[in-house]
Amino acid sequence: MSDQVQMTALDYSKDRPRAKNPVKIMDLSLRDGHQSLFATRGRTEDMIPVAEMMDEVGFWAIETWGGATFDTMHRFLGEDPWERLRTLKRYIKKTPFSMLLRAQNLVGYRNYADDLAHAFVDRAAANGMDVFRTFDALNDYRNFETVVKEIKKCGKHFQGCICYTLTEPRLGGEVYNLDYYVRKAKDLESMGADTICVKDMAGLLAPYDAYPLVKALKEAVSIPIHLHSHFTSGMSPMSHLKAIEAGVDIIDTCMTPYAYRTSHAAIEPLVMALLGTNRDTGFDIAKLARINEILEKQILPKYKHLLDDSKVSIIDINVLLHQTPGGMLSNLVNQLREMDALDKIDEVYKELPKVRKDLGQIPLVTPTSQIVGVQTVNNVLHDSDGERYKMITSQVKDLCYGL
Repeated sequence: MSDQVQMTALDYSKDRPRAKNPVKIMDLSLRDGHQSLFATRGRTEDMIPVAEMMDEVGFWAIETWGGATFDTMHRFLGEDPWERLRTLKRYIKKTPFSMLLRAQNLVGYRNYADDLAHAFVDRAAANGMDVFRTFDALNDYRNFETVVKEIKKCGKHFQGCICYTLTEPRLGGEVYNLDYYVRKAKDLESMGADTICVKDMAGLLAPYDAYPLVKALKEAVSIPIHLHSHFTSGMSPMSHLKAIEAGVDIIDTCMTPYAYRTSHAAIEPLVMALLGTNRDTGFDIAKLARINEILEKQILPKYKHLLDDSKVSIIDINVLLHQTPGGMLSNLVNQLREMDALDKIDEVYKELPKVRKDLGQIPLVTPTSQIVGVQTVNNVLHDSDGERYKMITSQVKDLCYGL
């Protein structure tokens, strides 16, 4: 057994000593969980019934805000995102709140002016946000500078993200290798990051890459390492365990009803897997079961119709074959279906890595995944053997110009 995870022989029905180095857990159910499974349609009123119970679990933080929530709440739900933040804060009083911030893009899809970025972070902090998980789709930390200054000014927690991506089936190659991620981690530490998140948005992180990656990051920087890995490929539970063996500090999970598929691994199996080890979470599985019962019986039936049930499997093998995030795949399929060109999907899969390479092997995460996806479809539908990129989108042009 790894020297990082050690079992203790005790009667755990009677005695459960506190672990020497417990793994901290951030719950994503109230943001990324329903964003991944139910198109971000979760309503505030359906979070309130479990809010106080979740506050008692002992999570390092609960993700409640950011990402696509602003867009969806305005566009589809008719709700005020700021009111959600204030409302949940009345019920969750002990556990810090976390949000996903798209750096200079804030919670939108383009870069915003500095004064707006300052004002947004200031208002978010004033309304109860504690942890600002900040990422840039290109891992270009120049886009962090404005928001980080304001996060620090407000006395809040700046979590810097490294978007995890690959050009090979496994970690390595000329671009996304161990040196690349170590260098990015050092950059974030020098910017004043309080923690560093490895953001594996497509579920590409293999278990035997997770171990050396976390080991290298722990040796390179002195701040905690946080792992965010979507379940999409099916590898994340295994990667979690190898990362824990390597000494990762914080893991992202969801409550079971909000877990799996393109979401995240569930917390409950991880709690039981670590029971009695020196990395035991200390969580009460009975408390988690009570929360799950409410979610399963009272809340989730309202959203079940939004779940993608077009296939039985909860694993998307295409992620492993094409290194394409699940949400991007579904968008490509829908786009081709609307054009009555779904028969071209295999050509799109073949063209996609070529377009990504032409654009600099960029990570595929909002908004770059959408930009690359649309251009790929254009190439398949409009290019000829003698001429490529006949129809270039304005977003691709902006990306090439660095806008």
